[in-house]
This record gives sequence, C-alpha cells and structure tokens, in this order.
Amino acid sequence: MKSLSMAAAALAACGLASPALALAEPAWPAKPVRFVVAFAPAGPADIIARLLGHRLGEALGQSIVVENRPGAGGSVASAAVARADSDGYTLLINTSSYAVNPAMQRNLGFDAEKDLTLAALVASSPNLIVTAPNLKARTLQEVIAAAKSGDYNYGTAGAGTTPHLTAEYLFKVLARTPVTHIPYQGAGPALTAAAAGQTQLASVALPAAVELVKAGKVRGLVVTGSKRSAALPEVPTVAESGFPGFEDVTWVGVFAPARTPDAVLQRLNDEVARIQRDPDFQARLAATGFEPLGGTLPQARKYLHDELAKWAKVVKETGAQAN
Repeated sequence: MKSLSMAAAALAACGLASPALALAEPAWPAKPVRFVVAFAPAGPADIIARLLGHRLGEALGQSIVVENRPGAGGSVASAAVARADSDGYTLLINTSSYAVNPAMQRNLGFDAEKDLTLAALVASSPNLIVTAPNLKARTLQEVIAAAKSGDYNYGTAGAGTTPHLTAEYLFKVLARTPVTHIPYQGAGPALTAAAAGQTQLASVALPAAVELVKAGKVRGLVVTGSKRSAALPEVPTVAESGFPGFEDVTWVGVFAPARTPDAVLQRLNDEVARIQRDPDFQARLAATGFEPLGGTLPQARKYLHDELAKWAKVVKETGAQAN
C-alpha cells in the first residue's frame, strides 16, 4: 500500500509540474527581440540590421527593435550585450571589427571568445576608399604620391574596424606613405567629413558609401575585393591599382550572449539561412554591395576563431592603435 501511495504521489506531482514547466519556458520568441547595433546609422552593421530585422521579424512573428549604440570601434555595444540576459531577446549586430578589437584594445570590458557567441554570419562586402569630391588626385597612385608630399588624413567608422586596418596596411605597410587616421563613431560621420572636405579620404565598408558615390558626394578610389563590385563597377580594385593580390572584406554577424540556449541559437541560425536563400533578399544585399555569407553554428564559430588570429597578425604588422 505504501508503494502504491508513493507512485500515486509521484504521478500527481508530474501532472502538476508539467503545466508549470510549460509556463516557465515559453517558446522563443514570445516578445520583441532587440538588435543592438555596434555602429551609427548608415554603416554596414546598421544596413544589415534593418534589412535582416524586417525579414526576421516576419519569420519569428515578433517585431525586431533596432538600437544603435556606437563607440570604441563597436566594443561599447559588444560589452553591453555580453552583460545582457542570455535569453535570446538581446542580440548584437557587429562587423569584423569584433575580431580586430581584442588585438587593439587592452580593456574591452568582455572576453571576445567567451562572453558572446556568433550565432549567424549574415553578409560580407569589400571595403572602399573614397576621396573628397574636389581632391585633385584621382587614382590610388596619385593619392600615394600626393600624400608623401603633404599632410593627408582619412576617416573611418572607428579604430579597430577592418576598413581602418585595410587603410593602415595599404598606405603604411605596402605604400610606405604617412597618412593620419581620424576615427569617427560610424561610417556615416566619416563619409560626411570626406564629402565636406574635412578629410581627404575615408575608408569604409562599401555599402555605406554606394549612394554617396553615385550622387557624386564622394569619389570612389578603390575597392578591396578580388574583383570590382557590381554596385560600383567603375571603381577599380586595389589589385588593379598597383598592389596585386590585395584582398580584404568586412563581414556582419549576429551575436548572442554566452549561455544563450542552444535551441535559440539554432533557430536563429536556421532562420537567417532561410532568409539568405530568398532571391529578393539577395537582390537587396547586392544593390548595396553586400553578398550573403552564411554557415552553420560550428562553421560560424570557426570563422570567428580564424578571424581573431588573422587580425591580430595585421595589427601587429601595422602597429595600429586604438587611439
């Protein structure tokens, strides 16, 4: 009789526990999701956040709220999301600057390999160097010659971004040309400065500058991809302009706080992959100079690991500094 009573009690407990468990762990997402963008509006991270956010919101049945939090080459937003709850409702949209910053900044405020996880690689794009519209030097070789005989500076979306390292490596290591880096809090402000003639050059991810180049606000000098961009086919590559083999890109990814449930990360990765296969989404990316990147969760994590090693080497070679 005692055994039967204990079994009955156990069954009753299970019956009571199941509804409570279901209420305690609702399916993700059960409320709006926040994208914390590591850079100012109009930059590559912001462009992807808004393109992806609209589609992802439809797929998940929840709105995606985009919040720009620029600063310290993307590390301000990264540190904030690293401290957020690991429930899938606060996500980071950052660029390849995430892989550069550990080698550039001593006190990030978070561990790039332990405190956040790369949930999805969304897109990549070549970087683009532009000039002020009235600059007399019109080719890369002319810019290099002019920079050697006078004071030249260039703006970027911030120290530690890949366009920053691209310009440092191109001008200071390959061309041995003294140019001064001026960091801004986003590609938009850097391009505004170049358009106004406050800087001679700007180095940014290509999507941020496409419309300004087409409008004649700034002049496209070189793209850093292995081939010309379909978005700006008239702009030559660095390789065409005297530096064979030169290739560099900026990528954008979605990060989540460490300890975010695997099921949430997998759902997020799956939905991004599905969106990337959509021809209309691909066309929208291409129009701004992006192309889908993609990859499974293990592939994304390996990609990030390799990028951290790659950019640590470039930082060492260039001697680039955060300030």
